[in-house]
Amino acid sequence: MGLSLDQKQRMVRDLTGVASEAHSALAAEYRGLTAAEMDQLRVKAREAGVYLKIIKNTLAKRAVAGTHFECMAEGFEGPLLLAFSREDPASAARVVQDFSKDYAKLVVKMVAIGGKLYPATEADRLASLPTYDEALSRLMATMQAPIQKLVTTLNEVPSKLARTLAAVRDAKQSG
Repeated sequence: MGLSLDQKQRMVRDLTGVASEAHSALAAEYRGLTAAEMDQLRVKAREAGVYLKIIKNTLAKRAVAGTHFECMAEGFEGPLLLAFSREDPASAARVVQDFSKDYAKLVVKMVAIGGKLYPATEADRLASLPTYDEALSRLMATMQAPIQKLVTTLNEVPSKLARTLAAVRDAKQSG
């Protein structure tokens, strides 16, 4: 049974809303995956804050029109799933890459970030980006290092003075 016009319009509206707020998008071919495997992928995507949708290509083209992901429209061919990163720009790529390690039938076809289309090979680079928390902790460690070095250096001056005075005292007592 096909979808009614109202259902199709609602799907396009929903996808357009997600696409207009997403950081990045990924299109992957899922041919050969079972329904159970797709359910596993959906669960992992939901946990990572990734919007995952299988939609007819003609409807997907309408949904991304006027968004940053309009550049993907020409590549919508064959059975594709769309994954949109809503919280972290790399989360969709991370979910799909991790899943495709166990299920080789899931193949990335396109990656789009900020209105620019990238080849599927860029999904690896995107997936390797740090999460927000990881980037923040790296930044804090980088900012803390010079301060720690300054404190250590400032602390060394009185310590060295105390060691010098103790050495002079010991020399006078023994001499």
